[in-house]
Amino acid sequence: MSCIMIINGPNLNLLGKREPEIYGTTTLAEIQDSCQKLADERGVELEFLQSNHEGAIIDWIHEARERCDAILINPGAFTHTSVAIRDALSAFNGPKVECHLSNVHTREEFRHHSYISPVVNSIIIGAGWRGYPMGLNYLIDSLADKK
Repeated sequence: MSCIMIINGPNLNLLGKREPEIYGTTTLAEIQDSCQKLADERGVELEFLQSNHEGAIIDWIHEARERCDAILINPGAFTHTSVAIRDALSAFNGPKVECHLSNVHTREEFRHHSYISPVVNSIIIGAGWRGYPMGLNYLIDSLADKK
């Protein structure tokens, strides 16, 4: 059974409460439930994680090298600042998706640059919570194509 790690960065634990006009009212727990249901239907194992700490995210990416086949990551604000997360993702050989709830290109200028985008296979931006199952389906299909 394939394993997909979903990693959520800083402040995503506040989904549904923080700036709902930008991020919506769906909570991270609801996104996790939606992804778990899809993973169960499609026959993959899912690890769903969130941290406000850059080092924890890097450690999870390193751990994924040993036990997971793909990564979906919403790095939050680390998208625009973390070369370290980018480098960790570069060292992961499976398919990777970068996911953002809001359309970062319609927001502040500093959000327009991603250190993550050059090292992932696909980017989903502005689809709200629906970006997670979209990315998960992409990864499951990509893993199936490899077999």
